[in-house]
Amino acid sequence: MSTRAARIEAEAAALWRELYGDSPPAEADAAEMLDIMLQRMPAITYDRLSSPHMHRSAVSWPKRSSPAG
Repeated sequence: MSTRAARIEAEAAALWRELYGDSPPAEADAAEMLDIMLQRMPAITYDRLSSPHMHRSAVSWPKRSSPAG
């Protein structure tokens, strides 16, 4: 296991312990732990911010990546 993968695994386990106050399932890897945690989250709706005072220039948009070349 790479150092990066080990850090992700440790972070997922720490998040599990914080949320549930218990050790994560021994057989679960980081991806499985995160999947279980996300499935247990309540479904919420997303309401867009709408304001007559919000100007397009005040919104920060993601930067487009340049084409590989």
